[in-house]
Order: sequence, then C-alpha cells, then structure tokens
Amino acid sequence: MDAIDREILAELQKDGRLTITELADRVRLSISPCHRRLRALERDGAISGYHAQLDANALGLTFESLVFVTMHTAERITLDAFETAVATIPNVIQAQRLFGDPDYLLRVLTRDLSAYQALYDEQLSALPGVQRLSSTLVMKRVVENRPLPL
Repeated sequence: MDAIDREILAELQKDGRLTITELADRVRLSISPCHRRLRALERDGAISGYHAQLDANALGLTFESLVFVTMHTAERITLDAFETAVATIPNVIQAQRLFGDPDYLLRVLTRDLSAYQALYDEQLSALPGVQRLSSTLVMKRVVENRPLPL
C-alpha cells in the first residue's frame, strides 16, 4: 500500500458515494488506474464494504448505555455461547471482548429507559455464562465515526 492507496482510502472514508471519476480527480489519477487500485483495495480486504451511516436520534434510538459484562468462567464453550447469543440482539450495536475485568463491553441503543430495562431484564441478563452486568449511561458522544488513521 502506497501513498496513493492511502489517499483513495481517506477520500472514501470521507464520502463512500464518490463516483470513480470524482475519486480519480481527488487523488489526481486517471480513471483506469484509480479503478484498478480501488478494486485491488477491495480484493485485498482494505475496503470491507460500503454502507449508509444512519442517525440513531433521527430513528428514535436516543438511549445509549455501555454494559460491562463479567463472566462466570473463561471456558471456550461458555465464551462461544455468549458471543453467539449476544450477536443475535439487534440493540447491541457493538460488543468487544476485553483483557482483564470486565470480560466484555457492549454498546447498546434503545428508544428510552423503559425499552432498555426490558432489554436488560429479558435478554442481557439471560445471556449464557454471565455472572454480573454493570451499566453506565452515555451522556454525550464526543468522538464518533472517526475515519481510521492512515
């Protein structure tokens, strides 16, 4: 990956809807070489896909919580069962396994406190292998959807 590839990636992170002509112009390449580089970046996995960025507030998802999960055990079968189950909950928009305690961090979006309580009581607390859940509410998003550093 060279400086031109990084420029292509930087431009696409700013606006994934650029046409190949617009992209080529921004990175100062002709269309064919730009298109070849773009396809190579996609093929090599540097670009994993394209999507629309939605506004959670506009969709009524105004309640955000970070949930810290401590597991009973670190046995592989338990962790696999937990990870499979948590991946099926649409309101969990991010799940990360951590080193140390707690074991997992979940980012959860719901429409309000009542919806969060129902999700917590009915789904999160029933996840396999969970010993303890601890939630904290997000007051304000300070940095969000930042492009990856290139």
